[in-house]
Amino acid sequence: MAAERNSTWTRRFRPAPDAPSHLVCFPHAGGSAGWYLSTARALAPAVDVLAVQYPGRQDRLREAPIGDAHALADRITEELRAGCDRPVTLFGHSLGATLAFEVALRLERAGIAPLGLIVSGRRAPSRHRPGQIHTLDDAELIAATEQLGGMDTRLLNDPEILRLVLPSLRSDYRAAETYRWRPDTALRCPVLAMTGDHDPQAPTEDVQAWSAHTSGTFTLKTFTGGHFYVNDHLEAVHRAIMAFIDSRAPSRIFRDA
Repeated sequence: MAAERNSTWTRRFRPAPDAPSHLVCFPHAGGSAGWYLSTARALAPAVDVLAVQYPGRQDRLREAPIGDAHALADRITEELRAGCDRPVTLFGHSLGATLAFEVALRLERAGIAPLGLIVSGRRAPSRHRPGQIHTLDDAELIAATEQLGGMDTRLLNDPEILRLVLPSLRSDYRAAETYRWRPDTALRCPVLAMTGDHDPQAPTEDVQAWSAHTSGTFTLKTFTGGHFYVNDHLEAVHRAIMAFIDSRAPSRIFRDA
């Protein structure tokens, strides 16, 4: 991927053309690429950070959102296969963790071995729990989002902004809640899982179960807080990400022979 270029699917807030590897970041339901601006600032120029921008929001508002996690992972994988010219680590929070996992699977099947996968605030794929938030009416959907703390309440109280963001928010919840893991799939790359110790969406025992989804090494880090613990521990999260990347040799074979 050209060092200075943003694509339809990714945003590069702090280009790092000389970095030995990419970190590809996947937002949560209702989130956008901008959620990872602080990550790009913290890790550049050691890592070239790419933040995924899902369709249906911000500068992609005119595009229809994709409410199927497997279809969304297919599209993102196409972009990364075409563009990534350096080893890749994948990082996702909540819905983003599921998408990062599915993209990692697809990259490995294509002979592109990720340096590793970092998942945050998400139960293991084998610990799926049915959810119906995406079927709620608008008021109930907004209330559920406020309870998790995933969006600025000032935005949720602005009728015009709500009109713009509700379709993509509902679609994201649909992708997260209708996702089903395909049991014949597992990774080979290392996995780092992070969670808040009071996250109702990702209890520690369900996050620990990510260990069964890779034949590589697995590490669990727990922070104080709820589903968006990341906001209270940004520096520590960034240190954990950097240490995980540093533990992987970027000179490791990137594409299988």
